[in-house]
Amino acid sequence: MILCLETATTICSVALCDREQVIMARESDKDKSHASSLTILIGEVLNKAAIRASDLDAVAVSKGPGSYTGLRIGVSTAKGISFASSVPLIGIDTTISMFYGFTGLIREKYSLNPGDLFCPVLDARRMEVYYSVINYEGKAVKSTRAEIITKDSFNDLPPESRIFLFGNGAEKCREVVTRGNIIYYDDFRLSASFMQIPAYEALMEKRFEDVAYFEPFYLKDFLTSFPVKNILSK
Repeated sequence: MILCLETATTICSVALCDREQVIMARESDKDKSHASSLTILIGEVLNKAAIRASDLDAVAVSKGPGSYTGLRIGVSTAKGISFASSVPLIGIDTTISMFYGFTGLIREKYSLNPGDLFCPVLDARRMEVYYSVINYEGKAVKSTRAEIITKDSFNDLPPESRIFLFGNGAEKCREVVTRGNIIYYDDFRLSASFMQIPAYEALMEKRFEDVAYFEPFYLKDFLTSFPVKNILSK
C-alpha cells in the first residue's frame, strides 16, 4: 500500500491506496491548517486501516507546483515518514495527479476522444498560473510551467482539439482567454486519492526520490510581503 499526501492547495488530504483502488481518504479544507491537520489525517487513515507506517510499500507526496507553504509542509512530512519508517519516497507532479483525477471524474459525462487535451491549472499570483497540457494518453504536450494568462493563451494548440481547463486557476483563464473550443470545469477539488495511478506506476518503475535532497517543485521563488507602515518607528 502507498500513503499519498496532497498539500499543494488549500485542501489538505491523505489517501491510502493499493494497486487497484483507493482504500480510504481523509481531507480538511480549513484554510492555512495544513501544519496542524496533516499528521492528524495521516493518523486517522493508518489507524483505521490498522497498519503502521513501516508496513507501507511507499509514501507519495504531491511535489508541486502549488502553495509554497503547503508544499513545504507536505514534503517535509513525507520525508519524515520515509526516513523514520525506511520506506521509499515518491514525488508526483501535482498537475499529473490532477489529470488522473479529472479524467476519472468526467469520463462518463463527456465522450473523450484522442484529440482532446487536458489543462490542469493552479492559481498563482495576480494573473499568473501554473499549468501543463496533457494529451489523451497522459503524456505532456506542454511541461509544467508558470505563465501569465493573456487573451492569446493556448492559441498555439491545435484549434480542432477540445481543451479541458480545470483546477483553482481555471476561472482566472475564463475571464481572459479568447480561444474557442475550451471546456471549463468548475467543480474540481484536488485530492490525494488522485495520486493512486501515478504513484503505483512510480513504485513499479522504482522511481524514488532521494530523501536527503528532495525538494518541492516550486517553479518560482517564494516572495515575502512587508508592511507598508513601520510599526516600530516613532
